[in-house]
Amino acid sequence: MGQPALEEAVNTLASFLAFEQVRDLRQLLDRQPSAAAERTDKLQNAPPQTDVVVLCASAVLSTAETVFSAFARYAHSRAQDNRKTDDGRCVLVLCGGIGHSTQLMHDAVASHPTYRSLAEQVAGQPEARVLQAIAEQYFGLKVDAENTELGATAILVEDKSTNCGANASRTREVLQSRGIAEPRTIIVAQDPTMCRRTVASFEHVYSDKVDARPELYSWPTLVPSVLLRPEAANLLAHPGHRTLAELLRYDVAKMRVSESELWGMPRFLDLIMGEIPRLRDDSGGYGPKGKGFIAHVDIPREVEAAWKTLDGALGGHVARR
Repeated sequence: MGQPALEEAVNTLASFLAFEQVRDLRQLLDRQPSAAAERTDKLQNAPPQTDVVVLCASAVLSTAETVFSAFARYAHSRAQDNRKTDDGRCVLVLCGGIGHSTQLMHDAVASHPTYRSLAEQVAGQPEARVLQAIAEQYFGLKVDAENTELGATAILVEDKSTNCGANASRTREVLQSRGIAEPRTIIVAQDPTMCRRTVASFEHVYSDKVDARPELYSWPTLVPSVLLRPEAANLLAHPGHRTLAELLRYDVAKMRVSESELWGMPRFLDLIMGEIPRLRDDSGGYGPKGKGFIAHVDIPREVEAAWKTLDGALGGHVARR
């Protein structure tokens, strides 16, 4: 097995799981609805359509930073543009309760050069409340109170979910409680290793909306990319077992984020390897033929081949939960 094959296999999995469909939030939100959609709205005298951005909490805090910055810019532009006061809403949902990864997020806040000032304030709080603290104290955003009327832009909190499926179902409940039963689009910003599955969870949750199903988009904010370390050849040439994590480093120049903000390499490999079995639509997966947690996901042959390459290279040293 050649060294380049290992690097390529990791990047193939990472790109597939990140499922990048959105890079420019403003461009997507400002697109014009189709003529058919416009006619339907006029005939039914429907309220302004709503675009929803769901930010699922993650220990990779750069995702939240990207979303908050983009949403703040968009909200400001909407406030300044009088022509856009009646053409729909954009709602940001901060999503995440207390689960098995919550401590990792709290640790990331505590070690962050800026947000560590919040560590004591958010200790023990659900993930969405940590996001709220960051948004309000560092990005000038404000979560809408439960009894307020939603404006052109709004921020809501979902702080009960503990997994991808609950992220979707609980978000739908929060939106419905605020009168948003049929969002036009749902843009999912999630840990890049989990974007593909989270979008499939929303597809599953909204599958009953046959005639008014929202358009779903994945916004990972970054696509993980790795390189072999320069010393990889020497490490492989010497006796003794070398783990794959020892051979790799992040391509931070391409990702435009510091390595300290990312997963430790062993955890990253664990995450991407664990996602493929979950996504498979078979008796052991989360799809309709398995546990029924997500919509069907097509896994290309090259992705399965990459997974098998890494499975052989890892030799069971990365647990796949």
